[in-house]
Amino acid sequence: MLRILQLSLCAVVVACAAGFSQNEVDVKGSQDHPLFTRMPGYYISDYDVKDFDKYTSPYLSGQDQNWEGKVTHLEYYAKTQAKQASMLQIARNYENALKKVGGKVLVNDERVIEGKVEKNGGVTYVHIEAFNDGRSYSVVVVESRPMTQDVVADAASLNASIAANGKVALYGIYFDTGKSVVKPESNPSLDEITKLLKQNAGLMLYVVGHTDNVGNLESNVKLSADRADAVVKALVGKGVAASRLKAAGVGPYCPVASNQTDEGKAKNRRVELVQK
Repeated sequence: MLRILQLSLCAVVVACAAGFSQNEVDVKGSQDHPLFTRMPGYYISDYDVKDFDKYTSPYLSGQDQNWEGKVTHLEYYAKTQAKQASMLQIARNYENALKKVGGKVLVNDERVIEGKVEKNGGVTYVHIEAFNDGRSYSVVVVESRPMTQDVVADAASLNASIAANGKVALYGIYFDTGKSVVKPESNPSLDEITKLLKQNAGLMLYVVGHTDNVGNLESNVKLSADRADAVVKALVGKGVAASRLKAAGVGPYCPVASNQTDEGKAKNRRVELVQK
């Protein structure tokens, strides 16, 4: 009888574990903020975006204490089978990412990082806080006004996102409206992609262009393909073997945000690196 109870208990534990594992996916409609990728092995357990709200830092005082603007709040939780990061490891990763994009660290408390990024006349504040020995952590991003994405992900962040999701969206590749010529200010992003490929000799990528829904569908598909091809040529010009890259364009077919707002359209106009 005892043996039967033990087996039954084991079955319940296995079933529960399987149930938890199946539910360990990003909540519907959520996505990483363009400013940061996530720690590998973590999923989004809660997600909230408010077009205008206020966040008060419990760690700061003076003019940097109260943040107003678009507020994105993400909660991340470690997957059961994933290697859990320590709270210090989480904080240091985001501290380094913040510095890489020219941000200023305002608070460094081993498990808490707060800082701000000042670009193009706008200010973006960030709050990262780890909990439960690294089992979970939160990210709060407050954009003081609609932000033109000017953050360049470093090679390590690109690699982490590709490892976790099989792809990464780039918002540091610039083109004039309706054009497919890569603008010079794209060079920091192109340099990081080149570094990524040089550090990972076996990595092969699809370079996929995306547009918003403004204009003619066929023209947008062609424009997205031309832009992807231009990025490939730019990378080849920096020493990347052409055989490691393949360009494609999908126009407006794969949006990551609503095309009903200017901000959503800006997010949809992107280039993605997709692992072959």
